[in-house]
Parts: sequence; structure tokens; C-alpha cells
Amino acid sequence: MGNISCDNQGKAYRALSMPRPNPRQRLFFQAKQKYVIFGGARGGGKSWAVRWKAALLCFRYPGIRVLIMRRSYPELLANHIHPLKQLLHGLADYNGTEHEFRFPNGSTIKFMYCACDDDLLNIQGHEYDVIAIDEATQMSEYQIKTIAVCVRGANSFPKRLYMTCNPGGKGHQYIKRLKDRRFKEGEDPEDYLFIQSLVTDNAVLLRQQPDYVAQLKALPPKMRDAWLYGNWDVYEGQFFEEFTDDPSHYADKRFTHVIPPFEPPRGWKIYRSFDWGYARPFSCAWWAVDYDGVIYRILELYGCRKDRDGQDIPNEGVKWIDDKIFSEIARMEREHPWLAGKSIQGVADPSIWAGAENGVSRYDVAVRHRVYFEKGNNDRIPGWMQCHYRLAFDENGYPMMYVFNTCAAFLRTIPLLSYDQHAPEDLDSSQEDHAADEWRYFCMTDPIQPRMAAAETKPGFDPLNQFARRRK
Repeated sequence: MGNISCDNQGKAYRALSMPRPNPRQRLFFQAKQKYVIFGGARGGGKSWAVRWKAALLCFRYPGIRVLIMRRSYPELLANHIHPLKQLLHGLADYNGTEHEFRFPNGSTIKFMYCACDDDLLNIQGHEYDVIAIDEATQMSEYQIKTIAVCVRGANSFPKRLYMTCNPGGKGHQYIKRLKDRRFKEGEDPEDYLFIQSLVTDNAVLLRQQPDYVAQLKALPPKMRDAWLYGNWDVYEGQFFEEFTDDPSHYADKRFTHVIPPFEPPRGWKIYRSFDWGYARPFSCAWWAVDYDGVIYRILELYGCRKDRDGQDIPNEGVKWIDDKIFSEIARMEREHPWLAGKSIQGVADPSIWAGAENGVSRYDVAVRHRVYFEKGNNDRIPGWMQCHYRLAFDENGYPMMYVFNTCAAFLRTIPLLSYDQHAPEDLDSSQEDHAADEWRYFCMTDPIQPRMAAAETKPGFDPLNQFARRRK
């Protein structure tokens, strides 16, 4: 964009020469939407665009307040503070105590980090006209939404939330939903823009480091697909990487695990699985099993605390006592038309048989409400393999399990789970794994064998004929 002449109240400053942005960066600079997501692959020039956008806004609007956030302060130093000190030398003063650039015209660029939920207290009550979250997928949906609330102010300045990101991380599923334009009530589609960024867009980087693409190609397949090609469907470390929600296959049920709800036929058996929680969420699910042994997650009761907008606060329980949990389960089984009058077999976390208070176990409380369980098999690795076997597609593209798209807790939490760094075959149990645990208990009640891998492009494959002979 050439030279930018910077001045304030008649005092001249040096001209600031801005390199020509690539086409994707230009879209980012020109975007007028309130929520702009600049994401895709590594090396797309996203952090550079954030720095320049923040500086340009401060020169253009005297008194504007801009905030740049990342997961850690060292990342802020390396990616933004040090480069901006060079860029803005003689144009703005940096206050190291306040972590803030101050411009002569009253504009400011402040820096804050958010490594955990407690760090959100540092931003509570603040107002900013523009916030840029760099590497937003490293933060959770709850953290991003809490930060977004601070974009406000009674002035005419632009109000923007900029998010740069790569596939993977705690915020992956939330950002992917916005990227796919699957908006929820209260989200105006006109407010959102996603700009895909790839390393091939960054000509400057490729000139300075011509072997960078080769380095990305040498990565493990899942990481390569995410970091080089910007594939948001999988990312390295995802525990259930085969889990797929593809609305284009909702009708034929091929190559998807998620389908719209329907009333299970009368002859299908109904099961219940349960994982207890108090400070963390409890999870209860009801499953229908068809005549071929395919399982359907049809309903769930998930004890997760909500925020003011009615959204789940990740991994925070509602703190219901045992009587309330099991009375609610019993009520649903009396009143819901899919469950009422059915013989329901239950399986639960073995810990509910342990004595809790005065020698009365949680299982004893459940029995008082006529909610019965068998002890779940808690062998973790075999249990996870049973989950993987159920997710696997056969040679025609059909899995052994489906999830109704109304089961919000399962759909939110399962794609985010990752491997334990210290136990490579196990899931990291520090995550929100409660729906996964009760699913695992259920799968272990009727173990199945591995299946032949799917081959969607198999020569001569006719999906219509295959579907016609399959279950409806």
C-alpha cells in the first residue's frame, strides 16, 4: 500500500512504508464484518497482517483502543511486541509496565495473554474498540466469547474482533463451525467472514525460506493436512480422528456419523449409559440398537453449567446431588415418548457402587428412583478400541454407530479430545471426556470385531443400490 504519512496536531513524523499485502491479507485489511477470521495453514502471513492492521487503525482513528491477545506473554513478545517496536520506532511509545503502545493522537495498542480461564479476570470490565486474538484456536470457545464481550464502546470507531488461527487446539470446533457457517440462534451470518490463508499466499516467506513448503510436506499426514493445506476436518493428536459430521450425507447415512433424529422403531432395544460428575459434568445417554447391531445415540442428559447466553461452560458441572440426577433420569424415562414404557438396560461408571455417605452408594440412590445399572467395564484401551471399531466405515461407507444431531454435548466434546502425551494409546483424561467415558462403557457391553476399511471410490460402487439393500 506504499508510504503512510503519520502526523498529529501538525507535528510531522517519518513516513511509514508498508509492504504490498498479498491478496488474502488485502481482504483482511478491507473486511468490514464485526468478526473476521483469518485462518488456514501455517505461514500465511496472519500475524504480520494483525500488526499492520492494529497500527493502521491507530493512525486512522485518534483515541481508538486496540487489544492484541495470544496464549502466552512470550508469544506476544516474539510475534508482536518486538516487531512493532521496530515498526513504530519514533511513531509511538511503548510502556513496558502497562504492555501498551501509546500514540501521540491518543490511540493505544495493548497486549494481554490468556493461558487459562483465570486470566480472563484481567480483562473483565475492560472496553476495546478492536480486539485481535492471534492463534485463536489455542483458546477455548468460552475464552473467545468472554474476550469478545469486551468489544464495545460509545463512540464511532469500528468495532471488530479479528481472529487468526490454524486447525487444531481447544477452539478448533468452534472456529470450524463459524468457518462452515453453521450459525446458532443469535449469531448474524452477515457479521462473520472467514478468509482462507495458505503458505503459498506468502510470497515473501517463500522467497526468504524456499524450503518451508518441503518442511511442511515432511510432517505426519494429519499435521501436514492441517498446516500445509488448511484442512479443518482433522488435526494431529485428535483422538477420534475418524469421527465425521457431513450434512451432505445425512440422507443416505454414508460417510457420516451424524444424522437427523427419528423415532426408533418399536422392535429396537434401548440402553442407557452413565458417567457420574458433580464439579465436572455428569453424562447420561440413551442408545437405540437396530437389528444389525448398529447403535444410535438418540438422547442425552448432560450436567454442564451454562453461561448467560445458555451456552455450555466447558467442563464445569451443575453440581447436582445424586437424588436430583437420578430423579431427572427417571422423569425422562417416564415422560419421553421414545423411552416411556420401554425396558431399558443401563451401564455405568463402576465408581458409583463405592460408598459415598453413611454407607449409601450412588447406585443405591439410583435404585431408589428405579434407575438400574450394571457395572461398566473400565478397561480403557480395549474400551477406546471398541469406540474406534464402531466409528469405522465398512467397504460401502457405513459405520456401526450414529449420533442424532440433537446430542449437543457429544458433538461438542468428542471432536476436541486428544491423546495422552504420557500414555500414547490412551485419551487425555484431563479433558472434557465425560460423554466419551459413558460411550466407552456402553460399547464394552457388546464388543465387536474390527471391520474392513471403507473405500468410497471403489470401482463400480453404486451408492443408491447399496443403500437400497441396507437398513432404512
